[in-house]
Order: sequence, then C-alpha cells, then structure tokens
Amino acid sequence: MTTPTVLFVCVHNAGRSQMAAGYLQALAGDRVQVLSAGSEPADRINQVAVAAMAEEGIDITGNTPKILTTDAVRESDVVITMGCGDTCPIFPGKRYEDWELDDPAGQDLEHVRPIRDDIRARIEALIAEIAPLGESA
Repeated sequence: MTTPTVLFVCVHNAGRSQMAAGYLQALAGDRVQVLSAGSEPADRINQVAVAAMAEEGIDITGNTPKILTTDAVRESDVVITMGCGDTCPIFPGKRYEDWELDDPAGQDLEHVRPIRDDIRARIEALIAEIAPLGESA
C-alpha cells in the first residue's frame, strides 16, 4: 500500500490547517505524508495556535504558511478544508472533506483549546481510516 498524502487547506494557513497538519504528523508519523496550504497565506502562524499545540507537546513553530498550488492538490489523496467556505477551492477527482471548525484568529488560548481538541478527534478518526496501525507502506 502506498503512503497516503493529506492536504489541509485554509485561507491563511496559519491556524486550523497548521494544527491539523501538526497533529497528523505527530500521530501518524511516516504512515501519512502531510501538506498544508492556504489560498491567501498569512505572514506567520497564529501564535495562539502554536501555544495550544505546545500544550499537547507538538511544536509547530518551524512551520510557515504556504500558498495553495495545483501541484499540492495533484500530489494529495485527501484534501481537507477547514470550514472556510467558498474561499477554499474544490478539486474534482480527490477525496474532499470540509471540516466545519471555528477560526482561531483573534481568539485567546481558552477559546482555541476546544478547536484544537476538535481537530485532534477528527485527525484520530482520519488516521484510523486511511493509515491504521499495523499497516506498512
């Protein structure tokens, strides 16, 4: 079985998509290739999202928002948008999911924690489906 590639897409690629990518990388390791991008990437990652992930022992400080490219979508098996509506493009021929998640932008840590925890639960379910333990690439 080939290693599945998952692309997380959000407008700014600074909060939700970065947290999702961080969780998937940390929890699935080399069983999944992880990409994230945004249609209008921010200059840097949301620092409250960084702090929320640090509480989980996951360091996303080295990540940078990236522009969404056709190549990234072409490489991906699963494209997951973060509830950002029409701004996130839909690409035919790929597994496409839209995770309705609140935007952590402008929120304090207390309000970002539930978003982070929701993302973790969704990531755990995704891993169980596309890259369960015991399967080798």
